[in-house]
Amino acid sequence: MPHKDQEGYCIGKESQIEETDALFDELCDDPALLSLPYKGEQNEMTLDATIENIPVVTEFVDRKLEELDCPVKARMQIDVAIDELFSNIAKYAYHPETGPATVRVDVEEDPLAVIITFIDQGIPYDPLKSEDPDVTLKAEQREIGGLGIFLVKKTMDEVTYEYKDGSNILRIRKNIE
Repeated sequence: MPHKDQEGYCIGKESQIEETDALFDELCDDPALLSLPYKGEQNEMTLDATIENIPVVTEFVDRKLEELDCPVKARMQIDVAIDELFSNIAKYAYHPETGPATVRVDVEEDPLAVIITFIDQGIPYDPLKSEDPDVTLKAEQREIGGLGIFLVKKTMDEVTYEYKDGSNILRIRKNIE
């Protein structure tokens, strides 16, 4: 019969699991097995919102983009957006503490697009309400801040924000076709 390994994952002989639909259904209905970690391909991850985790998030998203044969230019734009948005969560959402952030990657077709969702339970904040910087001014004449989210808005096909059930939810959409 299937059992848990040292890490808590379900293991067992495939022939035992595939023997009958009834046995498979019985295993799927077992509450102990339903709570086991999933080792397969996932479209979201939750981790501490820290600057140090930006490369982890970027790598996670880039793996998905590679599967889609995403053009290099679009991937670079998405990577810049990840850096900006995740760093803002890390710096401001739970300040001065650290909290969790979830990053989800979804794919839509016709046109082919990637939607990346950033979710945190930090301080409610809609970065899209910030006034865009005056990019006609020289850098030393501009106020500090706002340029990152401005670049995200300019390079993504859609950027949305909502605060729902105690969570900041920011989505970016990039068409990759």
